[in-house]
Amino acid sequence: MPEKIILKKYANRRLYDNTRSAYVTLEQVAEMVKGGSSVAAIDAKTGEDVTAFVLTQIVLEEAKKKNALLPAELLHMIIRYGDNILGEFFDKYLEQTLKNYFSYKSRVDEQFKQWLDFGSDLSAMAQKSLTGLSPFTTVFKKSGDTEDNEKE
Repeated sequence: MPEKIILKKYANRRLYDNTRSAYVTLEQVAEMVKGGSSVAAIDAKTGEDVTAFVLTQIVLEEAKKKNALLPAELLHMIIRYGDNILGEFFDKYLEQTLKNYFSYKSRVDEQFKQWLDFGSDLSAMAQKSLTGLSPFTTVFKKSGDTEDNEKE
C-alpha cells in the first residue's frame, strides 16, 4: 500500500507536498488519490488536520466541472439538518454503503466476465462439434440428392 502523503496547507490556499518538496494543485492531489495514495493535509499555522476540508474542495471542484454533484433536494436536507442527523449518517453508514457497493459491483463484474468467457467457450465447442459432423453431411446430402432424383 502506498505511503501516506503529507501536505501542508497554507493560508494562501496553497498546498505543499513534503515528499516532492513542491507546491501541488487540487487536481494533482486528486490524481494522487485516484492513483491509490492516501493524503493527509495539515494546516501549516495551527497544525490542525484539514484533510476532510481539502478532499471536500476536490469533490466540489469536480462537481463544478460537471455542474452537479448531488441532487438539490439532498443538498437542502444537508443544510436543513446539518450535523444532527446527516452527520451520523455520513460517519456511520455512507462509507460502509459505498464499500459494500464497490465490493458487490466487483463481484458482479467478475461473474459477468465469466459468463462471457463461458459463452465464447461454448460457441467454440459448438463449432468444433459441427465440424466433427461434416462426414455425415455428405451422407445426408447424397441421400437427399437421390430423393430429388427420384421425384424427377
